[in-house]
Formats: sequence, structure tokens, C-alpha cells
Amino acid sequence: MGPPSSTFPHPTAAPASRSPWARAPDGMGRMSAVNPAESAHPHASHPGGPVSEGSVGPVGPDGPVDPADELLDIVDEQDRVIGQARRGEAYARRLPHRCVFVQARDAEGRIFVHRRTPTKLVFPSMYDLFVGGVVGAGESYDDAALREAEEELGVTGLPRPVPLFKFLYGQAPAGGDATSGDGAPSGGGVWWSSVYEVQCTMPVHPQAEEVAWHAFWPPEEVERRLDGLPWVPDGLAAYRRLRKLRSDGRI
Repeated sequence: MGPPSSTFPHPTAAPASRSPWARAPDGMGRMSAVNPAESAHPHASHPGGPVSEGSVGPVGPDGPVDPADELLDIVDEQDRVIGQARRGEAYARRLPHRCVFVQARDAEGRIFVHRRTPTKLVFPSMYDLFVGGVVGAGESYDDAALREAEEELGVTGLPRPVPLFKFLYGQAPAGGDATSGDGAPSGGGVWWSSVYEVQCTMPVHPQAEEVAWHAFWPPEEVERRLDGLPWVPDGLAAYRRLRKLRSDGRI
């Protein structure tokens, strides 16, 4: 295997001078406690009460687990593993890694929508159309999709999510900044994104560490809100690709 291209920095590369994850884009790192889009919706709820600024994520057998310490596979432009790095280092140094996006629908076909907590390492307090997250070192996309979906939805016994497509988010064109693949800035991050869907017919109990608010919205409600809320850019890129593939009859 030859060396990775300049678009995909190797784990031994010099650290970037400034992390793209220091704050959410466009100054939207914090939002009001209740957005009108949330309070007005009849199927909305705020799981687990407020999340404090000191929240550090899930709790393991030896105490709180810092998400920044999670070990990830670092990959190249063909999604081949070329090394490993801690999650915090991968974010700070823009090392390409793997992520999963799972669109969850209830028995009525409504889409699970949520607002991320303000303590998230990436895109805090922004809205998302998917559950999911990073793929751990040595973990498969399929296993990560099921794990992340069950963790974030707060359920067990979920059917295995169905894989739909995979795309490279944040690939930098020659001589330009990294984009989402749809022309939107990616914030400097690059990750392979595997998109799934799953039907969740059981009551959900989202993780308080991950989800500050959630609701199941009909697809037409999602479309109506696309231009009015601060969506995470990678999730929005995945949603638009999924919508286009479905409208073309390719999924």
C-alpha cells in the first residue's frame, strides 16, 4: 500500500495549528434551552432533564468515560486502515476516520430528529436527522450502526440497521477547502460515512449524555424545517444524498 494522498493526513503528521472542533460553525455552539421548533411539536420531549456543562459522557465500570479517549481506525481515500488514533487527536488533527449514520423511523414512518447536547465533542447543540457516531478501532460499520442506534435511542433488541450507501464527507477538492460533497464547508473534518436505516417500533429513551431533545417528525415536517434550524452539516449532507437516491429510485 502506497502512502496516503495529501488530502488524507497520516497519523504521524504534524498537528494542525487550530482544531476545527473548537466551536460549532457560525457561532451556534450554544442555543436557548427551548427552541420554538421543539416546544411547538406535539411529539417532542427532553430526555433525562438538563445536561450540565460538566457532563463528560457515558459512565463505565471505572467511572466516567471520556469520549476523546476512544480509539479509532484512521483510513485513507479508499477507506483502508492506515493507523489508529484517539478520537480527540483524530478530531484535532483532521485525521480521516469512519462514521455511521442511521435514519430511525417509527411504526408510522416518522423520522427521529434530535438536538445534540452542548457537551458533544462535535457540533454541540445542533440538530440531527440521524443517530450514529464514530466507528471504533477494529469495529465493522454494521456493528457500529447497531451499537450507536441502540445507545442513542435507548433501546435493546433493535433490528440490525439496513446499509444504504457510503460516501466520503469533507473531501477537499484540489486547491480548495474541505466540503461536504454538496458544496457546504465541512469544518475541516474528513470521514467515511456509511448510511443506514432502521425501524424502531418500541418506545425510545435517548441517552441524556447524547440527546438534549428529540421527536419523531413526519417527512413533510422535516422538509419544512430544513432551512430553519442549525443542522449538523454531515447529517444534512447524508440526508440530501439519501433523498436524491430515493427520488431517483436507486434505493
